[in-house]
Amino acid sequence: MAAAKIAPSMLSSDFSNLATEAQRMLDCGADWLHMDIMCSHFVPNLTIGAPVIESLRKHTKAYLDCHLMVTNPLDYVEPFGKAGASGFTFHIEAARENWNELIQKIKAKGMKPGVSLKPGTPIEEVYPLVEGENHVDLVLVMTVEPGFGGQKFMPEMMDKVRKLRQKYPSLDIEASHSLFLGPIASFLCFLLPYDPNSVSNVINFVLAGGWRVRSINYRCSSISRSKLHCGRELGVWRS
Repeated sequence: MAAAKIAPSMLSSDFSNLATEAQRMLDCGADWLHMDIMCSHFVPNLTIGAPVIESLRKHTKAYLDCHLMVTNPLDYVEPFGKAGASGFTFHIEAARENWNELIQKIKAKGMKPGVSLKPGTPIEEVYPLVEGENHVDLVLVMTVEPGFGGQKFMPEMMDKVRKLRQKYPSLDIEASHSLFLGPIASFLCFLLPYDPNSVSNVINFVLAGGWRVRSINYRCSSISRSKLHCGRELGVWRS
């Protein structure tokens, strides 16, 4: 069973004070720091690049979980490896022709490879990347279109998560990143353990910033309710 992890997205941080924001997340129990990398081509938004990762690395030993929403991920492997990225998750839509080479280069630079897929991409496209001799360590399922936060959660994407968990019980499965609970909303990523009866009643959260959640009706397993309800302490929910 893959262990649950909390990985606040630093996209919701005060970028003028990124090192302090990162430490605040870690002090409140974050396991990873999720870094959203956007190139303004694969997605319309433009966020951060390797220089920011390099600067942040000087101030933290945390696992920097880099999600690259970029057109040519091969071009980013060397600079992100040098910058100190821990994980390098690329999009299958941008690497259908060269994913094997890409995974090899990611590993050669000392990073853990992951693959992500957009809502419209069939989950079967990532199976070869999980099953191959040269495989990824993580699959990131997008439950919104990549590029912007605050979008409405697509619950039908949970079918992809269920299929992955049934097929690969020990795989790290990450989902990003909007969940709306009636009038209350939160940006988040989460890992779902395998439950043959339901995928929605056991949610292990990997939080990724956003608004404050006051309460939630889902039953939680690997992550305690105290962690789930400590929005202010985790620093990832904003009023």
